[in-house]
Amino acid sequence: MTTFLFDGPEQALATILLAHGAGAAMDSAAMTALAKTLADAGFRVARFEFDYMARRRTSNERKPPPRADKLMPEYIAAIDALGAKGPLIIGGKSMGGRVASMIADELYAAKRITGLLCLGYPFHPPEKPEQLRTEHLAGLTTPTLIVQGTRDPFGTRHEVSSYKLSESIDFLWLQDGDHDLKPRKKISGFSVADHLKTLGDTVKAWAGRLR
Repeated sequence: MTTFLFDGPEQALATILLAHGAGAAMDSAAMTALAKTLADAGFRVARFEFDYMARRRTSNERKPPPRADKLMPEYIAAIDALGAKGPLIIGGKSMGGRVASMIADELYAAKRITGLLCLGYPFHPPEKPEQLRTEHLAGLTTPTLIVQGTRDPFGTRHEVSSYKLSESIDFLWLQDGDHDLKPRKKISGFSVADHLKTLGDTVKAWAGRLR
């Protein structure tokens, strides 16, 4: 049984379903800040956990996450359990967004979702830029917004500019943001709050253009 954390109004124009990253739970500080930002922008936000992460709450088990493709059925099960009324956008933080991107096109073709939102996409493991996780992104048909920090070790702006990616993908680049989208204020001149506001405003505008 899937457990959800909800933020935002029940009667929102769209629901955003978010999965967590590989190492942090759905109620981590980063996930909570992202969910609150999107809720403040007017969305109904639902967070859920993959089974391996949920088991950490009741045991000392600290196994690494399964391969992303092994988590695809769990994400689809979460969509079924959520039963969202109205437009649904799927996505997540890091690995969660990657898993969502791997199931998005089939769901979009079936008109079960309207878009894909990836927050800090893991284009490659840190310090391993040759191990790209982008093959399926070249032919992606689902309207997609990837929010990425320009210095994210999982894919910097300079690196990503060389990738072959679908034209259905839009980017929001947050200056000097790391994998949690956090900037170094003294270097960038931006605060976390600045970037979160930009994220909320941009997602709201992008979602408003979706069919």
